[in-house]
Amino acid sequence: MSLHPPLVMGILNVTPDSFYTGSRKQTETEIHSRIETILEEGGRIIDVGGYSSRPAAAEVSEEEEMKRLALALKIVNKHYPEAIVSIDTFRSGVARRSVEVYGAAIINDISGGELDAGMFRAIAALKTPYILMHMRGTPLTMQQFTTYDHLIVDIRKYFADKIYELELLGVNDIILDPGFGFSKTTEQNFELMHSLDEFALFERPLVVGISRKSMIYKTLDITSEESLNGTTVLNTLALLKGADILRVHDVREAVEAVRLVEQYTKSDSLCGCTPE
Repeated sequence: MSLHPPLVMGILNVTPDSFYTGSRKQTETEIHSRIETILEEGGRIIDVGGYSSRPAAAEVSEEEEMKRLALALKIVNKHYPEAIVSIDTFRSGVARRSVEVYGAAIINDISGGELDAGMFRAIAALKTPYILMHMRGTPLTMQQFTTYDHLIVDIRKYFADKIYELELLGVNDIILDPGFGFSKTTEQNFELMHSLDEFALFERPLVVGISRKSMIYKTLDITSEESLNGTTVLNTLALLKGADILRVHDVREAVEAVRLVEQYTKSDSLCGCTPE
């Protein structure tokens, strides 16, 4: 799967409590419609989540999480068997069943293996690409852990340590996600965006997920429902800073941002222009 131009990952939340109410899909009809929309609008990956990771989200049992995911995965397999599916989970058991039973292609772990000690071994056995995200604590407690010696340096060290652990197990297909909104204040999120290109040193694909998040609506004093324009602005900045995958609720707008940024960078290289 080529990452040039950057890809758009469409969010499919099969949950009743995701922070953005417009993303909540629970019935078979709603799920099918959402999958169709993601693919028709140009999304290359469908990221399915059955456990909300918003701050103070309610606990969900592994059985309930898997039940929610299975409903969506059965629909994908029946109607869109060629679709690339990512599973948003921090549980190794859910990861194994999603890949082995339902054919999921990517595991997207918000905890970087911190919430399930068996996750790294599961990824090694499954041999699937693994999205390694930076977070401290749990979704319930993460905003209590926003003190850093140096934000960017600390996140880079986190990635370096985790990549080393994974490589020892034979895992090499690693995608990095710096975790916008996870264990970070609004100011830290913008610092992270400003320094996003510093993660290029790892020579790994980079996922950015800022879609409709609080760094947008708190800064603009609006709601998540009103945050599409702000999302597009920050997605554009992320692309200019080296993002390879945009994880979004609004696929069409993200795909358009990718196309425009690609044309912009192509024109810049063709004319050989340099800023004065």
